[in-house]
Amino acid sequence: MPYKNKADRDYKTEYDKYQGTPEQLKNRAERNKARAQMMKAGKVSKGDGNDVAHVKAKDKGGSIKDGLKVEKAGANRSFKRDAKRNLVSEVSKRERKK
Repeated sequence: MPYKNKADRDYKTEYDKYQGTPEQLKNRAERNKARAQMMKAGKVSKGDGNDVAHVKAKDKGGSIKDGLKVEKAGANRSFKRDAKRNLVSEVSKRERKK
Protein backbone atom coordinates (compact mmCIF):
# COMPACT_ATOMS: atom_id res chain seq x y z
CA MET A 1 0.00 0.00 0.00
CA PRO A 2 1.77 3.17 -1.12
CA TYR A 3 1.68 6.27 1.05
CA LYS A 4 2.21 9.80 -0.24
CA ASN A 5 3.24 11.04 3.15
CA LYS A 6 4.87 9.09 6.00
CA ALA A 7 2.51 10.84 8.40
CA ASP A 8 -0.37 8.93 6.77
CA ARG A 9 1.10 5.60 7.82
CA ASP A 10 0.09 4.05 11.15
CA TYR A 11 3.22 2.16 12.15
CA LYS A 12 1.85 0.88 15.47
CA THR A 13 -1.16 -0.76 13.85
CA GLU A 14 1.04 -2.15 11.08
CA TYR A 15 3.35 -3.72 13.67
CA ASP A 16 0.46 -5.12 15.70
CA LYS A 17 -1.25 -6.68 12.68
CA TYR A 18 1.74 -7.93 10.70
CA GLN A 19 5.30 -7.29 11.84
CA GLY A 20 4.65 -8.34 15.42
CA THR A 21 3.10 -11.71 14.55
CA PRO A 22 5.04 -14.78 15.73
CA GLU A 23 5.69 -15.85 12.13
CA GLN A 24 7.22 -12.48 11.19
CA LEU A 25 9.26 -12.30 14.40
CA LYS A 26 10.71 -15.72 13.54
CA ASN A 27 11.46 -14.62 9.96
CA ARG A 28 13.18 -11.44 11.16
CA ALA A 29 15.29 -13.43 13.64
CA GLU A 30 16.39 -15.76 10.83
CA ARG A 31 17.29 -12.81 8.58
CA ASN A 32 19.29 -11.20 11.39
CA LYS A 33 21.08 -14.50 12.04
CA ALA A 34 22.00 -14.83 8.36
CA ARG A 35 23.31 -11.24 8.22
CA ALA A 36 25.36 -11.76 11.41
CA GLN A 37 26.84 -14.94 9.96
CA MET A 38 27.94 -13.14 6.78
CA MET A 39 29.29 -10.15 8.77
CA LYS A 40 31.37 -12.54 10.85
CA ALA A 41 32.74 -14.04 7.63
CA GLY A 42 33.63 -10.51 6.44
CA LYS A 43 31.42 -10.65 3.34
CA VAL A 44 29.11 -7.74 4.29
CA SER A 45 29.28 -4.74 6.56
CA LYS A 46 26.82 -2.25 7.98
CA GLY A 47 25.65 0.31 5.43
CA ASP A 48 27.35 -1.30 2.42
CA GLY A 49 24.14 -1.46 0.33
CA ASN A 50 24.22 -5.24 0.13
CA ASP A 51 21.64 -7.79 1.22
CA VAL A 52 22.26 -11.30 2.42
CA ALA A 53 20.05 -13.54 0.30
CA HIS A 54 19.22 -17.19 0.50
CA VAL A 55 20.47 -19.25 -2.45
CA LYS A 56 17.01 -20.84 -2.49
CA ALA A 57 14.36 -18.22 -1.70
CA LYS A 58 12.66 -18.52 1.69
CA ASP A 59 9.27 -18.33 -0.04
CA LYS A 60 10.28 -21.44 -1.98
CA GLY A 61 11.34 -23.35 1.15
CA GLY A 62 14.95 -22.20 1.42
CA SER A 63 16.84 -21.77 4.68
CA ILE A 64 20.27 -20.76 5.95
CA LYS A 65 21.33 -24.41 5.63
CA ASP A 66 20.74 -24.20 1.85
CA GLY A 67 23.33 -21.45 1.63
CA LEU A 68 23.62 -17.68 1.57
CA LYS A 69 24.84 -15.19 -0.99
CA VAL A 70 25.52 -11.46 -1.05
CA GLU A 71 23.57 -9.32 -3.53
CA LYS A 72 23.02 -5.64 -4.08
CA ALA A 73 19.84 -4.58 -2.29
CA GLY A 74 18.10 -3.56 -5.53
CA ALA A 75 18.74 -6.92 -7.15
CA ASN A 76 17.60 -8.90 -4.12
CA ARG A 77 14.37 -6.95 -3.65
CA SER A 78 13.20 -6.93 -7.26
CA PHE A 79 11.60 -10.37 -7.54
CA LYS A 80 8.16 -10.59 -9.06
CA ARG A 81 5.43 -11.01 -6.44
CA ASP A 82 1.66 -11.47 -6.57
CA ALA A 83 -0.98 -9.27 -4.91
CA LYS A 84 -0.42 -11.02 -1.56
CA ARG A 85 3.35 -10.34 -1.83
CA ASN A 86 4.17 -14.04 -2.35
CA LEU A 87 7.15 -14.76 -4.55
CA VAL A 88 6.10 -15.58 -8.13
CA SER A 89 9.48 -15.86 -9.83
CA GLU A 90 12.96 -16.57 -8.51
CA VAL A 91 14.37 -14.65 -11.46
CA SER A 92 14.81 -10.93 -10.77
CA LYS A 93 14.02 -8.20 -13.29
CA ARG A 94 17.74 -7.71 -13.82
CA GLU A 95 18.29 -11.40 -14.58
CA ARG A 96 15.30 -11.53 -16.98
CA LYS A 97 16.81 -8.70 -19.07
CA LYS A 98 20.05 -10.61 -19.69
